[in-house]
Amino acid sequence: MTALECSIVIRAYNEERHIGRLLDGVAQQTLKDVEVILVDSGSSDRTAEIALQRAACLVHIRPDEFTFGRSLNAGISQASAELVVIASAHVYPVYPDWLERLLAPFSDPKVALAYGKQRGNANAKFSEQQVFVHWYPDQSQLRQSQPFCNNANAAIRRELWEQRPYDETLTGLEDLEWAHWVIGQGYFLSYVAEAEVTHVHDETPTAVYNRYRREAMAFKRIFPQEKFSLGNTFHLVTTNVTSDLRQAGRAGSLWRNLGSIFWFRWMQFWGTYQGYRHPGLLTNELRKTFYYPRDSGGPAAGQPREVMPIQYNEDVTRN
Repeated sequence: MTALECSIVIRAYNEERHIGRLLDGVAQQTLKDVEVILVDSGSSDRTAEIALQRAACLVHIRPDEFTFGRSLNAGISQASAELVVIASAHVYPVYPDWLERLLAPFSDPKVALAYGKQRGNANAKFSEQQVFVHWYPDQSQLRQSQPFCNNANAAIRRELWEQRPYDETLTGLEDLEWAHWVIGQGYFLSYVAEAEVTHVHDETPTAVYNRYRREAMAFKRIFPQEKFSLGNTFHLVTTNVTSDLRQAGRAGSLWRNLGSIFWFRWMQFWGTYQGYRHPGLLTNELRKTFYYPRDSGGPAAGQPREVMPIQYNEDVTRN
């Protein structure tokens, strides 16, 4: 029997609109010897049914037991391969060499984690797209020594996870906390721009607020001595709104995105402030990575690739 190239662990809850597209993208990868493990936390729709139709292994956890870390630990505990790819159910790969590119850095024995580029779909809010462009640039960094990463599109060494599973008590950012630990053990992270996924976020203002509040609560747990004041909040709202307005104007889409720019940035940083009501350490480098707009003279054009993108059927919920 051929050794598995990787195990793919997907967290899902009521993702019937998206899970089919992700699994179809996996099936079209250049790497074929993979197993797919879907961790379902109580879906009431067809998520599990669609996954089973595509030969995924199902792991169930109860909704009242869910945390991001617990869900991942449940899935990885069933993984057979030495390299474990982690993906959100509402992402899908852009290119057929996504897995190949994402796993390539592990030829370096000092790389513990790799993560790839993310971009929003056509319906993503303009400010969300700017966050993606800032967090996930077009240039790869194969030896990264700070812990920023994201488990929506990442891969880890299972042997290191066995030494230290994900923290199941955090409200989010289990990826950052784990990366902080492996860097402390002398390992590096790799950012791979070519391992690109489309990340579907169609969130209401309340959902954006809750997401950033939850992540801020986790951040103060991981780095427990920083302050995030009202002054920080208003400064970052102003700075990011100004940057977004400038970028939207250059892109010729200012009026179409005007309203969402203001509410998205306000909910992002108001949620962050509420999550940081107690002190927590936040290094300057990570502060810039998470919050500050990129310094750019114009809209990002992206880097062209010679690989043809995957052509998806528009009906993502088909059998």
